[in-house]
Amino acid sequence: MSENAQNTPLYPTAGERADAALHFEVQQFYIDEAEVLDESRFSEWFDMLADDLDYWMPRQTNRTRRQQALSVHARGEVCFYDETKSSLEWRIRRFDSGAAWSEDPPSRTRHFVTNVAVRHVVVDDSSGFTTDDLVVRSNLLVYRSRLEREENLYSGKRTDVLRRTAGGLKVARRTVVLDIHTLQAKNLSTFF
Repeated sequence: MSENAQNTPLYPTAGERADAALHFEVQQFYIDEAEVLDESRFSEWFDMLADDLDYWMPRQTNRTRRQQALSVHARGEVCFYDETKSSLEWRIRRFDSGAAWSEDPPSRTRHFVTNVAVRHVVVDDSSGFTTDDLVVRSNLLVYRSRLEREENLYSGKRTDVLRRTAGGLKVARRTVVLDIHTLQAKNLSTFF
Protein backbone atom coordinates (compact mmCIF):
# COMPACT_ATOMS: atom_id res chain seq x y z
CA MET A 1 0.00 0.00 0.00
CA SER A 2 1.36 3.44 -0.85
CA GLU A 3 2.31 5.84 1.93
CA ASN A 4 -0.56 8.12 1.01
CA ALA A 5 -3.00 5.20 1.13
CA GLN A 6 -1.65 4.16 4.55
CA ASN A 7 -2.46 7.58 5.98
CA THR A 8 -5.94 7.65 4.47
CA PRO A 9 -8.79 5.47 5.75
CA LEU A 10 -9.69 2.80 3.23
CA TYR A 11 -13.27 3.95 2.72
CA PRO A 12 -14.91 7.23 3.58
CA THR A 13 -18.47 7.53 4.79
CA ALA A 14 -21.01 7.28 1.98
CA GLY A 15 -23.57 10.07 1.98
CA GLU A 16 -26.29 11.18 -0.43
CA ARG A 17 -27.02 9.25 -3.60
CA ALA A 18 -25.65 10.75 -6.79
CA ASP A 19 -28.04 12.35 -9.24
CA ALA A 20 -29.04 10.59 -12.47
CA ALA A 21 -26.36 12.27 -14.62
CA LEU A 22 -23.52 11.29 -12.28
CA HIS A 23 -24.92 7.78 -11.87
CA PHE A 24 -24.99 7.43 -15.66
CA GLU A 25 -21.37 8.65 -15.89
CA VAL A 26 -20.27 6.02 -13.36
CA GLN A 27 -22.17 3.27 -15.18
CA GLN A 28 -20.47 4.28 -18.43
CA PHE A 29 -17.10 4.18 -16.67
CA TYR A 30 -17.80 0.59 -15.54
CA ILE A 31 -18.96 -0.41 -19.03
CA ASP A 32 -15.73 0.97 -20.47
CA GLU A 33 -13.67 -0.75 -17.77
CA ALA A 34 -15.34 -4.11 -18.43
CA GLU A 35 -14.72 -3.77 -22.16
CA VAL A 36 -11.05 -2.93 -21.66
CA LEU A 37 -10.58 -5.90 -19.28
CA ASP A 38 -12.48 -8.33 -21.52
CA GLU A 39 -10.35 -7.31 -24.49
CA SER A 40 -7.11 -7.71 -22.45
CA ARG A 41 -6.19 -4.07 -22.93
CA PHE A 42 -4.53 -3.98 -19.53
CA SER A 43 -2.38 -0.90 -20.19
CA GLU A 44 -5.58 1.07 -20.82
CA TRP A 45 -7.10 -0.37 -17.65
CA PHE A 46 -3.98 0.68 -15.76
CA ASP A 47 -4.67 4.27 -16.83
CA MET A 48 -8.11 4.03 -15.18
CA LEU A 49 -6.45 3.56 -11.76
CA ALA A 50 -5.43 6.33 -9.36
CA ASP A 51 -1.77 6.59 -8.36
CA ASP A 52 -2.56 5.79 -4.70
CA LEU A 53 -4.69 2.77 -5.63
CA ASP A 54 -5.51 0.17 -2.99
CA TYR A 55 -6.84 -3.02 -4.68
CA TRP A 56 -7.84 -5.68 -2.16
CA MET A 57 -9.72 -8.96 -2.36
CA PRO A 58 -10.01 -10.58 1.07
CA ARG A 59 -10.85 -14.22 1.55
CA GLN A 60 -14.24 -15.14 2.96
CA THR A 61 -14.88 -18.08 5.27
CA ASN A 62 -18.01 -19.96 6.23
CA ARG A 63 -19.24 -18.96 9.68
CA THR A 64 -22.29 -19.57 11.79
CA ARG A 65 -25.01 -16.94 11.76
CA ARG A 66 -23.74 -15.50 15.05
CA GLN A 67 -20.26 -15.06 13.57
CA GLN A 68 -21.19 -13.59 10.16
CA ALA A 69 -19.38 -10.36 10.98
CA LEU A 70 -16.13 -12.37 11.04
CA SER A 71 -16.67 -14.15 7.70
CA VAL A 72 -14.65 -11.68 5.61
CA HIS A 73 -10.98 -11.63 6.58
CA ALA A 74 -9.60 -8.35 7.89
CA ARG A 75 -6.55 -6.46 6.67
CA GLY A 76 -3.40 -8.41 7.40
CA GLU A 77 -5.21 -11.75 7.21
CA VAL A 78 -5.48 -14.11 4.24
CA CYS A 79 -6.50 -12.47 0.97
CA PHE A 80 -6.49 -13.25 -2.75
CA TYR A 81 -5.19 -9.80 -3.75
CA ASP A 82 -3.54 -6.98 -1.84
CA GLU A 83 -2.17 -4.74 -4.58
CA THR A 84 -1.02 -1.21 -5.27
CA LYS A 85 -0.79 0.50 -8.63
CA SER A 86 2.92 -0.32 -8.86
CA SER A 87 2.38 -4.04 -8.12
CA LEU A 88 -0.39 -4.16 -10.74
CA GLU A 89 1.94 -2.45 -13.19
CA TRP A 90 4.46 -5.26 -12.64
CA ARG A 91 1.77 -7.90 -13.26
CA ILE A 92 0.60 -6.16 -16.45
CA ARG A 93 4.19 -5.98 -17.74
CA ARG A 94 4.50 -9.74 -17.13
CA PHE A 95 1.33 -10.37 -19.16
CA ASP A 96 2.57 -8.18 -22.00
CA SER A 97 6.01 -9.84 -22.02
CA GLY A 98 4.63 -13.37 -22.39
CA ALA A 99 6.38 -14.41 -19.15
CA ALA A 100 3.10 -15.13 -17.31
CA TRP A 101 2.73 -18.85 -18.11
CA SER A 102 -0.66 -18.99 -16.38
CA GLU A 103 -1.96 -16.63 -19.07
CA ASP A 104 -0.38 -18.19 -22.16
CA PRO A 105 -2.64 -18.81 -23.98
CA PRO A 106 -4.63 -15.99 -22.39
CA SER A 107 -7.94 -16.32 -20.61
CA ARG A 108 -11.14 -15.04 -22.13
CA THR A 109 -13.27 -13.09 -19.68
CA ARG A 110 -16.64 -11.42 -19.58
CA HIS A 111 -17.32 -8.89 -16.79
CA PHE A 112 -20.87 -8.03 -15.74
CA VAL A 113 -21.33 -5.16 -13.28
CA THR A 114 -24.83 -4.64 -11.86
CA ASN A 115 -26.75 -3.03 -9.00
CA VAL A 116 -24.52 0.03 -9.10
CA ALA A 117 -25.18 2.37 -6.16
CA VAL A 118 -23.33 5.70 -6.30
CA ARG A 119 -23.02 7.98 -3.27
CA HIS A 120 -21.14 11.17 -2.56
CA VAL A 121 -18.43 11.09 0.08
CA VAL A 122 -19.14 12.70 3.42
CA VAL A 123 -15.99 14.79 3.82
CA ASP A 124 -14.04 14.68 7.05
CA ASP A 125 -11.05 17.04 7.05
CA SER A 126 -8.71 14.29 8.28
CA SER A 127 -9.82 11.63 5.79
CA GLY A 128 -7.96 12.82 2.71
CA PHE A 129 -11.09 12.37 0.55
CA THR A 130 -12.83 15.23 -1.25
CA THR A 131 -16.36 16.11 -2.30
CA ASP A 132 -15.47 14.94 -5.83
CA ASP A 133 -14.84 11.39 -4.60
CA LEU A 134 -17.61 8.81 -4.87
CA VAL A 135 -18.29 5.59 -2.97
CA VAL A 136 -19.70 3.02 -5.38
CA ARG A 137 -21.06 -0.38 -4.45
CA SER A 138 -21.87 -2.94 -7.12
CA ASN A 139 -22.37 -6.61 -7.81
CA LEU A 140 -19.94 -8.38 -10.08
CA LEU A 141 -20.07 -11.53 -12.19
CA VAL A 142 -16.95 -12.58 -14.10
CA TYR A 143 -16.89 -15.54 -16.47
CA ARG A 144 -13.44 -16.85 -17.35
CA SER A 145 -12.51 -19.58 -19.81
CA ARG A 146 -9.10 -20.84 -20.81
CA LEU A 147 -7.86 -23.76 -22.89
CA GLU A 148 -10.39 -26.48 -23.72
CA ARG A 149 -11.89 -27.22 -20.30
CA GLU A 150 -11.06 -24.47 -17.84
CA GLU A 151 -14.13 -22.46 -16.90
CA ASN A 152 -14.63 -20.35 -13.82
CA LEU A 153 -17.50 -18.19 -12.65
CA TYR A 154 -16.85 -15.58 -9.98
CA SER A 155 -19.65 -13.66 -8.33
CA GLY A 156 -19.28 -11.12 -5.60
CA LYS A 157 -19.61 -7.55 -4.51
CA ARG A 158 -17.33 -4.59 -5.05
CA THR A 159 -16.86 -1.39 -3.11
CA ASP A 160 -14.92 1.32 -4.92
CA VAL A 161 -13.87 4.87 -4.30
CA LEU A 162 -13.86 6.69 -7.62
CA ARG A 163 -11.92 9.93 -7.87
CA ARG A 164 -12.50 12.64 -10.44
CA THR A 165 -9.27 13.76 -12.09
CA ALA A 166 -8.37 15.83 -15.14
CA GLY A 167 -8.24 12.51 -17.04
CA GLY A 168 -11.73 11.47 -15.90
CA LEU A 169 -12.84 9.07 -13.18
CA LYS A 170 -10.18 6.81 -11.63
CA VAL A 171 -10.42 3.88 -9.23
CA ALA A 172 -8.69 4.92 -5.99
CA ARG A 173 -9.88 2.04 -3.79
CA ARG A 174 -11.34 -1.31 -4.75
CA THR A 175 -12.41 -4.11 -2.46
CA VAL A 176 -13.82 -7.27 -4.03
CA VAL A 177 -15.48 -9.91 -1.86
CA LEU A 178 -16.24 -13.09 -3.76
CA ASP A 179 -19.20 -15.23 -2.70
CA ILE A 180 -17.00 -18.34 -2.62
CA HIS A 181 -14.62 -19.20 0.16
CA THR A 182 -12.53 -21.79 -1.70
CA LEU A 183 -11.06 -20.90 -5.06
CA GLN A 184 -11.70 -23.69 -7.59
CA ALA A 185 -9.59 -22.16 -10.37
CA LYS A 186 -6.11 -23.47 -11.15
CA ASN A 187 -4.80 -19.93 -10.90
CA LEU A 188 -6.08 -16.46 -10.16
CA SER A 189 -4.84 -14.00 -12.73
CA THR A 190 -8.13 -12.27 -13.50
CA PHE A 191 -8.59 -8.60 -12.71
CA PHE A 192 -11.88 -7.73 -11.06
